[in-house]
Amino acid sequence: MQITPAEDAMKYKQLGRTGLYVSEICLGTMTFGGTEGSMWRAIGALQQGEVDAIVGRALEAGVNFIDTADVYSFGESERLTGQALKNLGAARKDVVIATKVYGEMGPKPNDRGASRGHIMDSVQASLERLQTDHIDLYQIHANDPVTPIDETLRALDDLVRQGLVRYVGVSNWQAWKIAKALGISEAKGYARFETLQAYYSIAGRDLERELVPMLMSEGLGLMVWSPLAGGLLSGKFGPGSNNPEDARRTNFDFPPVDKDRAWACVAAMREVAEAHGASVARVALAWLLAKPHVMSVIIGAKSLEQLDDNLAAAELTLNAEEVAKLDEVSALPAEYPGWMIGRQGANRVPKPFVKR
Repeated sequence: MQITPAEDAMKYKQLGRTGLYVSEICLGTMTFGGTEGSMWRAIGALQQGEVDAIVGRALEAGVNFIDTADVYSFGESERLTGQALKNLGAARKDVVIATKVYGEMGPKPNDRGASRGHIMDSVQASLERLQTDHIDLYQIHANDPVTPIDETLRALDDLVRQGLVRYVGVSNWQAWKIAKALGISEAKGYARFETLQAYYSIAGRDLERELVPMLMSEGLGLMVWSPLAGGLLSGKFGPGSNNPEDARRTNFDFPPVDKDRAWACVAAMREVAEAHGASVARVALAWLLAKPHVMSVIIGAKSLEQLDDNLAAAELTLNAEEVAKLDEVSALPAEYPGWMIGRQGANRVPKPFVKR
């Protein structure tokens, strides 16, 4: 049975502070093109026909946002994505294409990182693979401890001015470093980061400590990667269960998760799922979509059945009681300085001041 939400069921949100709108569900392409013997094979190995079907179904469901990276299967994911859009006759203006740069693309010392040299070389290669003249969202994929932030930001700004890139974002950076980058961009008039792509799931809420307050303060859009914690929250796993052989998590145990806390979340989500006649995975995605700081949730699929179930999360609305229940079971343990900030600021919540 196919579960494909109508296009009008999909919601669209601003890309950061920009006037560009993207679907709250973003199609991830890490499952495209994994070759034998590579780590990407454990994640997925979809070839062109399968990729065309996945991309086509996503577009039909109202998804207008696709995320890839040069390092995914060493460029093959970008090639397959670009060819799929061409095969499907998708209008370029109707698809927001995001890709990333940083990963190791060769054996030479400058085949990686966030240097000006690697960025300039990589953007041209990505454009060719994607068969397009511009990238809508170009993201720095990881933290580079070597390259000065100014160098990276200047290179990205040049790409925006040249029209090769329209918006820029970042992935897997610390809150302090993003804040520093935003300050540099403002001071020098550079194109600023509009998005952060980060790991977030009901079983992994660490970014709520520092990153979410920074995002809300500065107006960055949050793109969530691995919303099902690498498949751990799919409903196929649990304490004492036999790991499914075809599941990604069985062969690639990532991202790291506190399993005991994860199983408690799965148990709570299973109850909610049964009440809605939905899958556990769909509930995990719906919980994220209910968060005001989430711009878009990236879903990856190896089959149309899996894709349809994930897309249907756009139609699942959790009530306040269900959200509160899931928030409680997945709550982060108190950590300094958070517990002290909460204690000292308890009487400073925004409200009209009344003179006593």
